[in-house]
Amino acid sequence: MRRGERERGTVRLEEAVAAYREALKEYARERVPLKWAMTQNGLGTALAMLGERESGTARLDEAAAAFREALKEYTRERVPLDWATTQNNLGNALTRLGERESGTARLEEAVAAYREALKEWTHERVPRYWATTQNNLGNALATLGEREGGTARLDEAVAAFRETLKEWTRERVPLDWAATQYNLGIALATLGERESGMARLIEAVSAYREALKEWTRERVPLDSVMTQNNLGTALATLGERESGTARLDEAVAAFREALKERTPERVPLDWAVTEKNLERALRLLDERKAANTKRTTR
Repeated sequence: MRRGERERGTVRLEEAVAAYREALKEYARERVPLKWAMTQNGLGTALAMLGERESGTARLDEAAAAFREALKEYTRERVPLDWATTQNNLGNALTRLGERESGTARLEEAVAAYREALKEWTHERVPRYWATTQNNLGNALATLGEREGGTARLDEAVAAFRETLKEWTRERVPLDWAATQYNLGIALATLGERESGMARLIEAVSAYREALKEWTRERVPLDSVMTQNNLGTALATLGERESGTARLDEAVAAFREALKERTPERVPLDWAVTEKNLERALRLLDERKAANTKRTTR
């Protein structure tokens, strides 16, 4: 299946799925339960990769079913680390399903699966896998939080991302560190929009700026401009709540940075979004300056 992972098409992955299904005809659960579970897990992994490359949900549903089959023999008591691996894999498939569906049931199941995995994938035992699962958990919680009205899920997402950053340091894995800072920024910004204060938005701005230390325009231009756009949005929201103009000036600068890569020829829809954000920030800035001028001339 390694070649299928590296290729853009689906042919190799389709072949892998067929091979795993053939293997299951020989690796009967009754005869070799652990080999059967291992093959179910491999089948689920191949189906999940197919599901990510296709637009529907059928392959991801099959992947989730295969992982659940594997867990019938890959129990925590018998093979704790394999059980945790499969729980994480199940969580990933359920998260992708949840992202494509409008409800929250799949995401709730994904959160539960990740939390199961973390019972064995501890920081002390397997720090790298622990950090990966914390990040996955944070993403599922953040998506849930965006769909729900409160702040509890978003608070949990923030906590999960901060746990991840204990292991995914800038020195060790700079791009993963930046991605997690970005994810943290999104969760904090969403919290900030729902709360009346400014503390969360200030933290979001800080997280985005941390991400930009590694997600540079030269290194990862699309990630960099995406972060600049989100940074601008957080700064503009802060600027609306403050009386000065400094935050709005910074928002304008961030949107202009984003537009250096988000051109109408390259990414017309993203360009339109950022252009609209810039126009709004400039309008707020003009209104604020006019109000401040009127105040000083009285």
